[in-house]
Amino acid sequence: MPTILIKAATIINEGKQFIADVLVKHGHIERIDSSINAQADREINAEGLYLFPGCIDDQVHFREPGLTHKGNIYTESRAAVAGGITSFMEMPNTVPNTLTRELLEDKYAIAAQNSPANYSFYMGASNDNLEEVLRTDIKNVCGIKVFMGSSTGNMLVDNPTTLENLFANSPMLIATHCEDEATIKSNLEHYKQLLGENIPIQLHPKIRSAEACYLSSSMAVELAKKHNTRLHILHISTEKETHLFSNNIPLEDKRITAEACIHHLWFSDADYETKGILIKWNPAVKTAVDRDGILAAVLDGRIDVIATDHAPHTSEEKAQAYLQAPSGGPLVQHALVAMLDLHKQGKITLEQIAEKMAHNVAKCFQIEKRGFIREGYWADLVLVDLNKAWNVDKNNILYKCGWSPFEGQRFTSGISHTIVSGNVVYESGKVADGTYGQRMSFVR
Repeated sequence: MPTILIKAATIINEGKQFIADVLVKHGHIERIDSSINAQADREINAEGLYLFPGCIDDQVHFREPGLTHKGNIYTESRAAVAGGITSFMEMPNTVPNTLTRELLEDKYAIAAQNSPANYSFYMGASNDNLEEVLRTDIKNVCGIKVFMGSSTGNMLVDNPTTLENLFANSPMLIATHCEDEATIKSNLEHYKQLLGENIPIQLHPKIRSAEACYLSSSMAVELAKKHNTRLHILHISTEKETHLFSNNIPLEDKRITAEACIHHLWFSDADYETKGILIKWNPAVKTAVDRDGILAAVLDGRIDVIATDHAPHTSEEKAQAYLQAPSGGPLVQHALVAMLDLHKQGKITLEQIAEKMAHNVAKCFQIEKRGFIREGYWADLVLVDLNKAWNVDKNNILYKCGWSPFEGQRFTSGISHTIVSGNVVYESGKVADGTYGQRMSFVR
């Protein structure tokens, strides 16, 4: 691995902001000091740039295997590092669903051959694979994913006995998608009776309603409290749900944590008018009150991490009518710069961005030696230029699907360099050829 010396960076780390040099050797951060004079294979002048710990995205759908017309581990991880995401955790609703240890290891093998970013994959839970789930290796798998709402294939877990046993016996963190299936079906039937097949996208948050989210999230919290389960609830989309979580204990001591996603922090139901199906997600983008309430919970510590729920579909798929168009959209390339724009608007500090997109993810998942700028840790680093304005357009979108809900957006900051496990994988607008990502390990 090359030796890298980063000079005069403004470091954003662990609640502090200071100027220093960073020496990277053998893939790790060897030294952080006000001035380092050392021979290096590569020296980066970072004067005027901000050095963040690499973002860790705890929720992505990279679509491989089985759905690679939408995206794959190679294309989407390249987009991720271009956006300052150095590590990702990928979901099990691929085809086939990742419901066995053998299928899980198949995905790790693909990433080992293709990913410029560090990686981990969730083991999927269904109504009938509990025994297999309980054999998951807690030291080299990020967690168990449970869909407590509509999902792909055989991944909806709605059997009360299965849920009870899973929460009672899980050897590791359970990450949940929480929407109440019965409520969603009832809402959908109501609007079908009123409007037939011509349901407008504006009704998506009425169908996948706040009530559906709260019913499911509160049930998950009750189960976790009953069994002392390590629970992590994904993509909180309502202000009401934020009150299920605590901010009066240290994150390391929490048994129940929560995640907010970029789209729920950026968009509101007013944006359906211009963005339409492009911002159709599950759970739905809801009101401005919900959006602002989620940000408030991020800032005060009730919500612990910020992620993307990156979930690409082709333009042709998203161009369909509401009932046929799939939910989800691509976000990894634009997540960090979107948060930096919120910083410019005075809504969040740089230190809080580092905390929610790197430090806290590492803490929540107990990731070994990543998520911080510390001597002895892996060198997963991102240099940001806060004065590099640019427009999102089809010429600079790296997702395989070729579109973004941010297309046409002018961001005011840009990614200068991304370093993954001690290797420069992105600079000057280009992703380096090669496989630099490593399988993440966990201290459990």
